[in-house]
Amino acid sequence: MPSDIVIQCSHALKDRDLSICFAESATAGKVVSEFALIPNCGSVLVGSIVCYDVSVKINVLGVSPDMIDEFTPESAEVTEQLAVGLKKLIPADIVIAVTGLAAPGGSETEEKPVGTMFVNGFIKDQPFGFRRYFDAEPEDVMLKTIDAIAEYLLQNLPAADLEKGAPNC
Repeated sequence: MPSDIVIQCSHALKDRDLSICFAESATAGKVVSEFALIPNCGSVLVGSIVCYDVSVKINVLGVSPDMIDEFTPESAEVTEQLAVGLKKLIPADIVIAVTGLAAPGGSETEEKPVGTMFVNGFIKDQPFGFRRYFDAEPEDVMLKTIDAIAEYLLQNLPAADLEKGAPNC
């Protein structure tokens, strides 16, 4: 069951007639899954690409191997490029890319410990990005990241058209 904030976000997207798509690495499809569970709100969800492996980041979303070597697959810089690549592939009003370290085994360092997550994207054509750290188990890191995305969107969506009727969700 999606969290209240994800439900509110999905309704806000529908109220504003906005569409959304995702490129997910560390969350491995969990973000799109949470948004897909909102009853009768499928019109906002366009699609998703799970880019867990570096080859998908490079071959599908167009991230340069040099950038991945320089910054690591789990970095703000790579996440920003994932959003740029996704924007070219899937037409949507809102484009979200997520990478990070939900569990050990990636590029964790003292400056970037496990629990560090990166989110970049576009609301319409306005780029945005943020970094969050969650001291939690992997699934909770993912769920907290999803809530952080929904909260960010709720705070930054364009104003709703006041002439539109009540939400259909």
